[in-house]
Amino acid sequence: MAPKILIVDDEPHIRLLMEQTLEDLEDRGVELLTAADGPAALEIIEAQKPEVVFLDIMLPLLSGFEVCRKVKQELGLSDVYIIMLTAKGQEYDRRRGTEVGADVYMTKPFDPDEILEKTAELLGIDL
Repeated sequence: MAPKILIVDDEPHIRLLMEQTLEDLEDRGVELLTAADGPAALEIIEAQKPEVVFLDIMLPLLSGFEVCRKVKQELGLSDVYIIMLTAKGQEYDRRRGTEVGADVYMTKPFDPDEILEKTAELLGIDL
């Protein structure tokens, strides 16, 4: 079964940029999924069990913090690797991300090469 990556951001241009950043992995059999809000993200995570989730914090309907908390603590999906990818870089937000179970906290603007390398490493793919 192909590994899956979920990109969750309410801004279409960020989702597109992330898809372009990770498109090299599609050539290696990785499936890219996207969601624009918290409830859609939860639905996809429950149904598809992606290996890696790039999760924005400021989302409509349900924040990234809430999505992460539900995935890690309520659903018990500890094997879903969640990378908070957000413009909120304050220490308080970082600490809150860690508290709800985020595996990594990255701030925008992000380095596409760093995103690609980290994701490939997590999936065990040589670039």
